[in-house]
Amino acid sequence: MMKFFIFSAIGIFVFFVPITVGGKSSIPLDHIVTWINTTFSAVVPYYAFIVILLGAIYPFYRKTWNKNSTTIVFSLLKVLGIVVALMLLTKVGPAWLFKPSMGPFLYEKLVIPVGVLVPIGSVFLALLVGYGLLEFLGVLLQPIMRPVWKTPGRAAIDAVASFVGSYSIGLLITNRVFKEGKYTIKEATIIATGFSTVSATFMIVVAKTLGLMEVWNTYFWTTLFVTFLVTAITVRLRPLRTVSDEYYEGKGVPEETVTENRLKTAWAGAMRASNKAPSLGKNILDNLRDGFIMTMGILPSILSVGLLGLVLAEFTPVFDIIGYIFYPFTLILQIPEPMLAAKASAIEIAEMFLPALLVTEAPMVTKFVIGVVSVSAIIFFSALIPSIMSTEIPISLRKLVVIWIQRTILTLIIVAPIAHFLF
Repeated sequence: MMKFFIFSAIGIFVFFVPITVGGKSSIPLDHIVTWINTTFSAVVPYYAFIVILLGAIYPFYRKTWNKNSTTIVFSLLKVLGIVVALMLLTKVGPAWLFKPSMGPFLYEKLVIPVGVLVPIGSVFLALLVGYGLLEFLGVLLQPIMRPVWKTPGRAAIDAVASFVGSYSIGLLITNRVFKEGKYTIKEATIIATGFSTVSATFMIVVAKTLGLMEVWNTYFWTTLFVTFLVTAITVRLRPLRTVSDEYYEGKGVPEETVTENRLKTAWAGAMRASNKAPSLGKNILDNLRDGFIMTMGILPSILSVGLLGLVLAEFTPVFDIIGYIFYPFTLILQIPEPMLAAKASAIEIAEMFLPALLVTEAPMVTKFVIGVVSVSAIIFFSALIPSIMSTEIPISLRKLVVIWIQRTILTLIIVAPIAHFLF
């Protein structure tokens, strides 16, 4: 009982309770990461490079680099990540690489924060999900999660962690719980592609860029509502509807369906989990190892895949062409400057921050719609796709792209009337 209350309370505090430090309000985990990045600002770029180097070598060391065509491509892209990181650190390379919106943006705004956040987060994750809280909330939230999103009640903690922490923390939780046999492949895929969105703190960056801070609460709650509504719809469509219900390595611990004495059953499940939990030291070390391996998988891919996406956005008409997928919808929905809105919707798959940069001068309706699409579409190449590919969740790149198209179209359809009503 003491382990459940004390360790879970620390985990909840670190991940979910905003506190103000130095005039900045955020969750304690974000403050810890900010402090590390600020205090050791001269060291963290080189730490990130070492992680990128290890991450690129790891698939070849494990002899998993040629498992399938997708793995081969991502393994080679990780090697490219070493080259890009070296050029950025030594300041040697083409001039376009050093534009603030290209290499420096990826390395300073994504690679370094994620490189510090995931390992540190994994330490506190041991407290959050290792001592019964997952089982307790799972039983209580079962009546909502299962019928609406076709996931176990315990998935609620993933959804909240993504919104207040980050997609990387959400995926860390998802992967850990999936490997423990508490999610099926379908459930883990739904959570990874439907709940692992960018954090509320990153949404503030988008809102500031688009001049939406005056309507911040409206923007935040609309985005939250639309994101989870879109997820509720996509789970009923292909490809998510047809994903396998098998468990990791064929061994699962299905969530028991509870129909009565819900609180009592939740408490009993929590106490069983807390009692069976390993020692605090072992739990933290196991989570730290998993978190570091995941970081090694993410960082080189963020740098290489993210840079390729930014190059395509900056120097080619690829996203103008992809934008024609969404143009009929932006036109019919009467979103001002429909072609611009369509291109902004398309460019989201490269990096979720790019659409905001594209529509800063657009009418308010367009800015609001694209601000919501940036978050609700969820899937993007600069970070989330490499992060998902670094987990044990077996989902193909083709399915991720299909889900992204579905989410983008559904978001446009749902949010456009709201934006017209508001503005």
